Amino acid sequence: MSTGAAVGREFPNAKATSRSYKPGKFPQIEFEALNGATTAIRYGYRAYNSELTLGFDNIPDYLAAEIIDHYEERMQTFADVVFPPGVDSGLAGLDANLTRQIQETDTGLKWRYAEPPQLQSVFPGVSTVTCKFIGYLDGV
Repeated sequence: MSTGAAVGREFPNAKATSRSYKPGKFPQIEFEALNGATTAIRYGYRAYNSELTLGFDNIPDYLAAEIIDHYEERMQTFADVVFPPGVDSGLAGLDANLTRQIQETDTGLKWRYAEPPQLQSVFPGVSTVTCKFIGYLDGV
């Protein structure tokens, strides 16, 4: 792991060029009777397994390295990912209400990497990185 500034809790200051978000599901189970009638039992009021994908197109290699360093550090400590506020953060450019929903700070949802970042070299010194995150509820 290199000694990039990205090592720490917050995701590196890199403005995403693309984002996709899928809200989580609520913990429930459905029972279906033989006649087709269904009953659902909800086991909680907080959604989990939200999915967030951030794309960073044509960024400098040093910034791509910071993202990879951040991933490695987060996986070594198995700590959550925090997206910093600001104009260069991964969630920059979104409406405040949408940002709040994605961050889901009032629900207890936290973010982890769902898989390693995907890196594609565009040309020398420039790369494209895609990061996928999964939202979880900490059981502690």
